[in-house]
Amino acid sequence: MSESTQTLIPAFFRAWQEPARTSAIALLGDDRQLSYAGLFDEVGCFSGQLHAMGIQRAERVAIAMERSVDLVVALLAVLAAGACPCVLEPRLGSEETKRRFAMTGMRRVIVDAVHADDLLLNGLPGIEILRRESLPKAEPYWALDLEADAPGFLLFTSGSSGKPKGVLQSHRGLLANAQGVVTHTGLSPSDRLLHVMPLYHTNGVNNQILAPLLAGCSVALAGRFKTELMPGLFTQYRPTITTGVPTMYARMLAVDFSEDSLSSLRMLRCGSAPITPELHQRVERKFGKPLILSYGLSEATCTSSINPPAHRKLGSVGTVLAGQQVFLIDGRGEPVNELDRDGEICIAGSTLMLGYLDEGSEGAPRPMDRVLHSGDLGRFDCDGYLYITGRIKEVIIRGGENLSPTLIESVLCKVPGVHAACVVGRPDAEFGEVPWAFIVRADDRNGAPVRDAELGAAVETELSRIHKPAGYSYVDRLPENSVGKVDRKALAVCFADA
Repeated sequence: MSESTQTLIPAFFRAWQEPARTSAIALLGDDRQLSYAGLFDEVGCFSGQLHAMGIQRAERVAIAMERSVDLVVALLAVLAAGACPCVLEPRLGSEETKRRFAMTGMRRVIVDAVHADDLLLNGLPGIEILRRESLPKAEPYWALDLEADAPGFLLFTSGSSGKPKGVLQSHRGLLANAQGVVTHTGLSPSDRLLHVMPLYHTNGVNNQILAPLLAGCSVALAGRFKTELMPGLFTQYRPTITTGVPTMYARMLAVDFSEDSLSSLRMLRCGSAPITPELHQRVERKFGKPLILSYGLSEATCTSSINPPAHRKLGSVGTVLAGQQVFLIDGRGEPVNELDRDGEICIAGSTLMLGYLDEGSEGAPRPMDRVLHSGDLGRFDCDGYLYITGRIKEVIIRGGENLSPTLIESVLCKVPGVHAACVVGRPDAEFGEVPWAFIVRADDRNGAPVRDAELGAAVETELSRIHKPAGYSYVDRLPENSVGKVDRKALAVCFADA
């Protein structure tokens, strides 16, 4: 395979012009919709304008736009120009905005009408503000011969363990991820994906924009997820697929969907955070379709394993995507070859990022090892299905015994009257640390709330005495970070001075 066929740019260039595809809807939103022919024209023309403006290959270009079809077109145009888009989160603070521009070397930002007069962006020294409407006309441009290892997408980690770091993904990785997702999930032109996740997040871009548009799907770009709006969106767009995180699906259990609104649904996808088997089964009963779990990291572009839709295994995050290597190592760094034995999940292959950008990188990515150590614990079964069993840094060490919070949470969530649970370590004078559970109660016990003793008995019966939480805190909801994951560290900080 030549370099010119190892990026999405020539793949899009060819696919979007196929006669069978040109009239099909590629993108639709509240503001407007685009056929594949329209998408091809708009992306190529916008890319040509950027190229004529002097945007260089591999240049990092910020995008500050409202969630819209126009934002997606801008992102794709930067890619087609051979540059590297970076979508800025809404309402990003002043200091963090300045920091990101300084540490990444970005010198241009594409804005819409809402952001054109943004005092913060206009006040950044040496930053050029670009509006498509103000750019001179130019011939369409596609960087068809771009090097595969050129920077393709820049995003930021959630920052739960410090200031967010930039993750610099390659064009090679974007293509490999998209091809793997399309093949593994059977995406096709008959699919319509309902998109309600952030466009600055790897899942929202790689799995819900790039992969579907490579496969010829329609992408219905709705607003950001709001529980009460989901039934109406299903009725309006009739999706075959939608993607979310466990907290989103847990909230959707409480609202009603008409049978007709779900009639087109083929599957639901779930990633970005662990889901308990109990919640998994409740979601499948609710929607009547398989909930397909996946696993991946921004540092490996997006997705490394997915359950095959027709052969999903409950509790598993599926089998490894083509072009990637996923394997386990023990605490000494030696391979774990035995089935059903835990080890740290490591990833290698073409999807690995180019490196991190942070204050010490001076605009260049820190060198990337050939193997990504995830920090997650997992095991494989005899069929090659991967199971996530915990996270190394989240393991609770009670008197020398390693306890998995995820394992304890899975038992707690089976107890009637529990809506959600999160277990963290609490310092303890005798054992070093002990499990402590934060519980969100469910309203399905006819006014009889679940109690400590019932929860403790369930854990002690299914696991063992040492897994039993030392105590429980009942909360209205669990804190979440910007992409909907439960923020475990925000709960653990309650015990920081204990």
